[in-house]
Amino acid sequence: MGLVKKILLSVACMSLAVAVAHGAGTKVGYIYVGPKSDYGYNYAMDQGRLYVEKNMPGVKTVSFENVPENAEVERVMERMIKSGCTIIFPTSYGYLDPALNVAKKYPKVTFMHGGGFKTAPNLGTFFAGIDDAMYLAGITAGSMTKTKKLGFLAAHPIPQVLRNINAFTRGAQSVDPAITTTVVWTGTWSDPGKEAEAANSLVDAGADVLTGHVDSPITYTQTAEKRGVMAVGYHADASKFAPKGWLVGAAWNWGPMMAKIVKSVQDSTWKPEHIRGDLMAGDAGLTAFGPSVPAKVKDLVLAKEKEFKAGKTKLWTGPIVKQDGAEIAPKGTELAMANLEGMDFFVKGVVGTVK
Repeated sequence: MGLVKKILLSVACMSLAVAVAHGAGTKVGYIYVGPKSDYGYNYAMDQGRLYVEKNMPGVKTVSFENVPENAEVERVMERMIKSGCTIIFPTSYGYLDPALNVAKKYPKVTFMHGGGFKTAPNLGTFFAGIDDAMYLAGITAGSMTKTKKLGFLAAHPIPQVLRNINAFTRGAQSVDPAITTTVVWTGTWSDPGKEAEAANSLVDAGADVLTGHVDSPITYTQTAEKRGVMAVGYHADASKFAPKGWLVGAAWNWGPMMAKIVKSVQDSTWKPEHIRGDLMAGDAGLTAFGPSVPAKVKDLVLAKEKEFKAGKTKLWTGPIVKQDGAEIAPKGTELAMANLEGMDFFVKGVVGTVK
């Protein structure tokens, strides 16, 4: 081999080594159960994807939206793997078992599922506690309601949804213990027709603040605006859909967490664990307040936010009383993470049933 060719080969090898060291060529796949334009759960996850692609040189991402929580998601994951994806984020609650099935077949691919408590040698989970932010949003709603009746649209009675309902209610009741939250189940993550019907029924029953835990907050915020009541968002900032009635929203910030996960895979430090972020770490927080929220309410909410971030106040510290009056956590005791991740009850002041 000639000297020039040897030099060129050496330079090429060095360049390849540097590229590998910096993660060049890493391809990451994201799967969403709904449209990434929903200004809700899927939108927030996709904002995380965009953050990764923007802030991690050499990392490329692909995404599939509107993928149902059944065998179809397994086929999508296999397509991603065949296209070169070595890291996959199946982001929806019902993707866990399908992801475990695919993980067994492809042990060299890393899977990070959105929530849940199952792992495999190449599969872990990630999520963030947004409870504190929902509590703060509840303080805002409790400070603004005139009827003392809040309305909550909810998809399914899974622990994360119940935590949000209970956190929101406890926040509102910290302002006025007489405030109640009425829950209407839609039975689906996304059905604008059912969501509009549920929102209208809540307003008809006297609720003057609406919030919810469905994939997209668009329908209930728009319905609130049309009916002349207020709205609290969830997942992302959807204030443009309710310019008059928007109060505040609890929103995710997935990007930094996802970037750390991708970096750990590149560095070979990744392990199959349950990563959980929170308000203190910046993985969840509040959106901007709406124009109708007075300064004194903002100050009240932001003061409590500082307490949460400083660790001076813990949301799930007792006394915590269930809907039926039973005390689930005495004063001074704190619910463990296992209790929170398995929550199956409403707190006192919530109107409705856990199906």
